[in-house]
Amino acid sequence: MKNSFSESYKAAGVDITAGYRAVELMKSHIARTVRGGSVANIGGFGGLFPLDLTGYSHPVLVSGTDGVGTKLKLAFLMDKHDTVGIDCVAMCVNDIICCGAKPLFFLDYIACGKNYPEKIADIVGGVCEGCVQAGCELVGGETAEMPGFYPVEEYDLAGFSVGIVERDNIVDRSAMRAGDVMIALPSSGVHSNGFSLVRKVFDVEHTDLRAPVAALGGASLGETLLTPTRIYVKPMLALFERVRVKGVSHITGGGFYENMPRSIPDGLGVSIRRADVRVLPIFRLLQETGNIDERDMYNTFNMGVGMSVVVAKEDADTALATLREMGEDPYLIGEIVASDDKIELI
Repeated sequence: MKNSFSESYKAAGVDITAGYRAVELMKSHIARTVRGGSVANIGGFGGLFPLDLTGYSHPVLVSGTDGVGTKLKLAFLMDKHDTVGIDCVAMCVNDIICCGAKPLFFLDYIACGKNYPEKIADIVGGVCEGCVQAGCELVGGETAEMPGFYPVEEYDLAGFSVGIVERDNIVDRSAMRAGDVMIALPSSGVHSNGFSLVRKVFDVEHTDLRAPVAALGGASLGETLLTPTRIYVKPMLALFERVRVKGVSHITGGGFYENMPRSIPDGLGVSIRRADVRVLPIFRLLQETGNIDERDMYNTFNMGVGMSVVVAKEDADTALATLREMGEDPYLIGEIVASDDKIELI
């Protein structure tokens, strides 16, 4: 790329040489995600991934795409850019795993007002950490410098992932029955949803985000809100090997009321014991500070539950033990019941 430069384009606000520098800086991060048999093509026109179908009779590809949303505003205010990439990966692969699929590869898209190579490398470093946690490979991406469209210090971040599952192993909610139980997998915090409300409640542009907060155990508001989304891929893959999973929900925007019903068939609902929900301190602080109705809290945020899993009651002990072996702290949160109401908090 030594001979590639344009003074005219640079004068218009786009420095293509900064893009080349960013690619060089991120290569060491990307190398962490490479799996055996991979085809190296960083800097090429497409992401290459050798598809090994050994052991599959009827493989099904599952795709997911998402972004980080206005949580990025916290990253700008804190000038901390090495974790939002984990969020980006998590929002995609946590959706894919709900089908029972194993994520294979990931691509990212970064659009920015100005390409600061070190900042871009930090962002991609987070993406690569997310890929390592999910066991998938970063095979490519795009960094678009768009002066006049984004402020020079800001950017947007989105991603796309593809996974694979044997057709007969796709999570089938039609197998669900009254009497099955729902297991909660704790979240790491707010994850990457509801940040338009979070930013309004805490007035983040005019708040000291680095000051310790007693209600958060002495942690600062900024570091608490920037805690990256937990990635559930490896624990869930282990669970699929041990028990029949009848439903999985990734608790994102819309909270309990929007996401849990998506994994429950018609004629059934889930009865959740409100007292059993292990609500994280950040949500209590949000509710108190913003004077937010409890119903709205459960219909906006994950409230401390990042993923819910439905299994037969007789499989509950095995499921809980398996998830604990994989580093999770799961607990029973509710029961599937015959009902026209998809969810009831009691």
